[in-house]
Amino acid sequence: MDFNDINGVVQIESRSFSSPWTAAMFNEELNNPIAYYIVAINGQEVVGYAGMWLIIDEAHITNIAVDPKYRRRNIATEMIRLLIEKAREMNIKAMTLEVRSCNFQAIELYKRFGFKTEGFRKGYYREDGDDALIMWLTL
Repeated sequence: MDFNDINGVVQIESRSFSSPWTAAMFNEELNNPIAYYIVAINGQEVVGYAGMWLIIDEAHITNIAVDPKYRRRNIATEMIRLLIEKAREMNIKAMTLEVRSCNFQAIELYKRFGFKTEGFRKGYYREDGDDALIMWLTL
């Protein structure tokens, strides 16, 4: 991802989440030395994005989203695969993420990659009080 992708990423973010990140937040992430972000492109259009923080020997997946009109095309699957590949290249030992406990499609996708539920955060999502599962993958 680069600064030219931010507008497309923000559009996907607003279509995907009830409390979307802003352009300024993504701008900060691109200046964050521990952040790594990728985009999925169809022609000239950003159709998905994913990011993680690389902290010593752990990676924390911060965001994954695909434009609703491009879902069910394995774009998220490929982006997760690429994040895992990058983490392994960087000698990362484990990856973690939080996911809404009601987001069954995402949970099943993460499980296919070997992520396991290791914890629970009650009321993690402040805007609606939804709970989060904490999932971990050993690399």
